[in-house]
Amino acid sequence: MQLAFFGGIYNNHIALKTAIADAQQRGAERMFCLGDLGAFGPHPDRTCEIIREHKIEVVQGNYDHSIGHGLNDCQCGYTDPRDNHFAQLSYDYTLANTSDEHRAWLRTLPTEIRFEVDGFRFLLCHGSPRRTNEFLWESTTSTPFLNKLCDDFACDVILGTHTGLHWQRTWDAFPTCSNLTGTSEACPTITRSYINIGVLGRPENDGTTNVWYSMVRTGNDAGAGRSPLPWKVEFIPLAYDHNQLAREMRAEHLPDEFIETILTGWWTTCLEVLPSKERRRGQW
Repeated sequence: MQLAFFGGIYNNHIALKTAIADAQQRGAERMFCLGDLGAFGPHPDRTCEIIREHKIEVVQGNYDHSIGHGLNDCQCGYTDPRDNHFAQLSYDYTLANTSDEHRAWLRTLPTEIRFEVDGFRFLLCHGSPRRTNEFLWESTTSTPFLNKLCDDFACDVILGTHTGLHWQRTWDAFPTCSNLTGTSEACPTITRSYINIGVLGRPENDGTTNVWYSMVRTGNDAGAGRSPLPWKVEFIPLAYDHNQLAREMRAEHLPDEFIETILTGWWTTCLEVLPSKERRRGQW
């Protein structure tokens, strides 16, 4: 199987269309979106239309839940007043410009998607399996914690987004099995992974204007005989017409800070939530 995963669209309908075409060219057999269709960018209905037109399977993100139910804020999980100020501007714009039809559709989206490939159980979520708006950062998320999530939620591979930064960790788990006589013994080693697929909505605070999505290849598509893992993850940097997006954002009177991020690749908002290691990678 060749699977494409898009996260955090943030109304970037231009990057979304580019990513779909790129994934199709790479042979994607199924495409998934892990939520947060709205926020940050212009024309939220366009993103919903593209997702639905291409029959992309969607997990409900915190933004989607809030917009669908007409809540007061995005439930983004920020604690800094400045971050929350800009998040509210973004949310109010998206709420005001999402049609009733699409709000109703957003309410129907599942909070997780599960499937099995080659005997491995995949779980797709937005933030984490236990909370939609949970931030799982590479520098602060331990492997034992990730392994416990796999145990608690009965899966082998977790894919999420929400942080805006892609990363991956793979480890071997050593479960204990109980036999029919009531004694315990070691089970075969299980390979597990957590994959943050990145976002299409804005750059990764690295001074480049591209955004990111992920391809996962399993079985023979993973390169059997060459790869030690039963799946292969490829993080794909995506160039798109970011200047056109900036023009549309300016025409919609979205904050200059948002437009600057699209044009420079540096975050100007939502920085306080970053752990120190991730923050040091950026400009600030």
